Amino acid sequence: MCGRFTITVAAAEVAELLGIAIPPDYRPRYNAAPSQNLLAARVNDAGKREAVLLRWGLIPSWATDPKIAYSLINARGETAAQKPSFRSAFKKRRCIIPADGFFEWKKEGKLKRPHWFHRKDRKPFVFAGLWERWEPEKGEAVETCTIVTTEANEVVKPFHDRMPVILTGLAADRWIKPGDVTIDAAGELLKPAPKSFLVENEVSTVVNSPKTDSPQCIEAVV
Repeated sequence: MCGRFTITVAAAEVAELLGIAIPPDYRPRYNAAPSQNLLAARVNDAGKREAVLLRWGLIPSWATDPKIAYSLINARGETAAQKPSFRSAFKKRRCIIPADGFFEWKKEGKLKRPHWFHRKDRKPFVFAGLWERWEPEKGEAVETCTIVTTEANEVVKPFHDRMPVILTGLAADRWIKPGDVTIDAAGELLKPAPKSFLVENEVSTVVNSPKTDSPQCIEAVV
């Protein structure tokens, strides 16, 4: 499961991570949430990598009701290639989504305490994603995305049984090129990050509200 995440580094670092120029209005995100626009990278019809904004919550091209997006913020990596909602995107429309952390909550009595998972050095990475273009009967087309998940590693498992797929190096390059990588080969990339990749710490409950998007969201609770 991945329902909130962060990308707090400067624009130059994101551009270097993605290997392309990014929109000039980029700003750090401390509490990215479903239904919001996310920065992503994909390969266009000309075979070139491009930066785009995609609404979080996938709407399949065949959908009749855009509300389906609320239940499609994540795609299970083990089954995405077969599921009707994701299989076309898995085959043809993969993307990568820059991040430098994500949140999970641990219930203690009636309280839900948020924890932030990130690299110890705070460097960014990318999530595996899928995207779609939905054209309603009336109005403009909408491009949307979902974050691919896998089983949790040892760091995340005490908090949730799922985690986003984190891609690094050549894995990210292979994932984003649907024409060059078979479905089976792409599926082999969807593994949990190594235990040593992430650390976690409890953070302020201000992150519980998706309306809050400030550095306070990742302040450690001591």
